[in-house]
Amino acid sequence: MGIVRAWTRTGAGLVLGAASAAAHLLLALPVAVALLVPALRPAAERLGVRLAALERRRVTVLLGGTGGPAAASPARALRYLAARIPAGLLGGAVLALLGLGTWYAATILWSWATGTRWLGEDTEEVITGAVVAYYSVPGAVLLYLALAGAAGVARWERLLRTRLLAPSREERLARRVEELARTRDAVVAAVDDERRRIERDLHDGVQQQLVALGMLLGRARRHPERADALVVQAHEAAQRALVELRDVSWRVYPAALDTGGLATALESVAERAPLPVRIRCELPSEPPADVRAVAWFVVSEAVTNAAKHSGALGVDVSVRAADGLLRVSVRDDGRGGADPTGGGLAGLARRVDAADGTFRVHSPPGGPTTVETELPCA
Repeated sequence: MGIVRAWTRTGAGLVLGAASAAAHLLLALPVAVALLVPALRPAAERLGVRLAALERRRVTVLLGGTGGPAAASPARALRYLAARIPAGLLGGAVLALLGLGTWYAATILWSWATGTRWLGEDTEEVITGAVVAYYSVPGAVLLYLALAGAAGVARWERLLRTRLLAPSREERLARRVEELARTRDAVVAAVDDERRRIERDLHDGVQQQLVALGMLLGRARRHPERADALVVQAHEAAQRALVELRDVSWRVYPAALDTGGLATALESVAERAPLPVRIRCELPSEPPADVRAVAWFVVSEAVTNAAKHSGALGVDVSVRAADGLLRVSVRDDGRGGADPTGGGLAGLARRVDAADGTFRVHSPPGGPTTVETELPCA
């Protein structure tokens, strides 16, 4: 069945390719004239880019092509459309011959099976088993040649798409430089966000606890008669400061990521959350340390945001690895309407972007809100 589906897709791709090649041949002269007229040139270039995008999709979906950008430059798109016209017309010719041979073979077999006389060019003949055997050998050879020709045209289409629509080496390098610059900016922004968060946690939490501790010890020194009670209060304040300091340390980087792995660290997120969190973690092996840290941070912050802002009653977290990617999904049943450009989600996006990952938020009004992240971990 897989072979039948593959050949069905190839046949459909060649049929569409032949039709589009004929249409492109008819459009060649008007487009060439339009390119010479300054007022019409932009429209002709846009048409070429759109037609090249359609051909790219046809080759990718039906003929199995890979590689090449989703949108090519106008010059590259027009060059590709002109170069693929012979391939498309040849594919149509091969399919026409294949169809004609199939009809001819079916007619002979039908006449032989039913015993009817087969009308030749000038005379009527009775088809016998010997006649069928005589035609079957060259028919099988021609069928093989037709299928090989169809496969060759499909390979030609894929090669043209890859060679003519794929970016040049200079363009790939320029695009990579842009990606590296964007990643660098994301890393700097993520580090700055982390520094501000740690500073805020220390200022609003640990620092306040230590100030209270210092005040209690100062009162104990000034009032010896109340020293015992004040020392007890100071001891309680010190315990609270230690708890707060451990929480800050956990929010920066939980030790469980190194000692127990990502699944254990995510369980600690569920334990600390103020609402039920269901964790489903499917990892055949532990991802790299930097990927674990980003995944944990995304889950932790998404759960925190759901608890604070969404009014959710529960959160479902799914983590799985497949095809060299770590896919993380956090879904809550809250009111929705989360703004992806808001401070918290924008910070998550920068953190994921710094790891060359992708970050998506789907939060329609009324919910639910789903935060999805893909991180390369191969």
